[in-house]
Amino acid sequence: MTAVPSSLLRDLSALLGPKGLISDADRAPYERGYRYGAGRAAALIRPADVDQLRSVIRYCHAQDIRFFAQGANTGLVGASTPDDSEEQILISLGHMTAIETLDPLDRSMTVQAGARLSAINAAAAPHDLFFPIDLGADPSIGGMVATNTGGSRMMRYGDVRRNLLGLEVVLPDQDATLLSNLTGLRKDNSGLDWKHLFVGTSGAFGLVTRARIELHAVPRRTAAALVVPQTQAAVPHIIGLLENALGDSLTACEGMSRRAMQAAFDHNPALRRPFGGDIPDYAILVELGTSLSDRIMPDLDGILVDILGSACEGPAALVQDVLFGRAADFWAIRHSISDGVAAMGQVIAFDISVQRSALPAFRAAAIDLIEREFPQLILCDFGHCGDGGDHFNLVWPNDIGPAREDRAPMIARLRTALYDLITTEFHGSFSAEHGLGPYNQGFYDRLKSAPERQLTAAIKDRMDPKNLVGNIRFERGSLSPAPPPTA
Repeated sequence: MTAVPSSLLRDLSALLGPKGLISDADRAPYERGYRYGAGRAAALIRPADVDQLRSVIRYCHAQDIRFFAQGANTGLVGASTPDDSEEQILISLGHMTAIETLDPLDRSMTVQAGARLSAINAAAAPHDLFFPIDLGADPSIGGMVATNTGGSRMMRYGDVRRNLLGLEVVLPDQDATLLSNLTGLRKDNSGLDWKHLFVGTSGAFGLVTRARIELHAVPRRTAAALVVPQTQAAVPHIIGLLENALGDSLTACEGMSRRAMQAAFDHNPALRRPFGGDIPDYAILVELGTSLSDRIMPDLDGILVDILGSACEGPAALVQDVLFGRAADFWAIRHSISDGVAAMGQVIAFDISVQRSALPAFRAAAIDLIEREFPQLILCDFGHCGDGGDHFNLVWPNDIGPAREDRAPMIARLRTALYDLITTEFHGSFSAEHGLGPYNQGFYDRLKSAPERQLTAAIKDRMDPKNLVGNIRFERGSLSPAPPPTA
């Protein structure tokens, strides 16, 4: 890699104009991530359109300068922030935010990569449509494609990949080749569906500039309940029962452990406490939704009462208790957990997934591991039990030593033990929905098989022969495992 030329800022200004560069005074929001990642870029730029972006990529290719794209910078694995080399160009897509087309009859929309989820849904709302990726953050569509975002209602609507009808991408090659297919066809078997090469790869193969996305009808009615299972082993059976009875009306099943709910209540006293006395060990937030009219679809609340009521009866009952109420009140608990857990101490976060049927067994094995080897940690997990995902968060309380700066070796040992358990014994994933980034680089190198890494590296070599774009290394490397990050 050659040194960044001294004329870099002058050259970029000539390509982009004075409004295309982000000043030193405005660097902070771009150079530090929400949870991980902080560094210093050689330059921060904001192209106005695809033509300007391509001119910058051609320049970077000619000068051997590394670069990467940043959308809303809401990622959690450090992929959208620079390293500390001061040799990367950070390309913000903050000026490429237009919603270009909206076709209510086709239920589709074409948007530029910097468009935020909130803006997409605001534009779709007058047509009683929405983009069904439900998140706590407000990411850009380019970032959502790069990480293949799922969210709380994935079991009903799927992830970004399932709702993506087309892409426009700029390749990091000599010509800044523009690949574009935004026709929005739902059926096209005429060749390689190349858009999938760019979904979930953290921007390492090229820069997304536009996307054609599928919209869905906004539910006209919803119903919700908090379901307390008889045992953890009953959770997949409860979800299966609901799916069989409700079909597409079942939109979400979110699991919450007792300590996670307690953290939410402690941090946000305004929350309605539906349990009254003791908080159960585990609860499932069940949500139904339908866009059918009252004339066609019977009362959702009544259906939910009937199904869950029967699950509470008999010697083989799956459900211990059910609390019915407003969906907004239950989701308020779910959305308050992250801040509540963070207030308890140092959060050691795990974004994992296993087969849905294996989630109770994984939790039991992981809890046993923690109680044996890391008893000072408190489990506050929550997440998407409907699709096998779990934010398996552990908290190191503020009043228990050692100091944070001395905890790294033990945290590294914890991560190694848990990720080995997830991937080896339960054949799960160490990154269910947060994607890859510098934070996950060591886990990718160590836990992905050699053939997988070699295939990915071969595609990377073809797309990006100089290895200029992105913050992930997809190298062929040695077949021996690499050590994980220290924290």
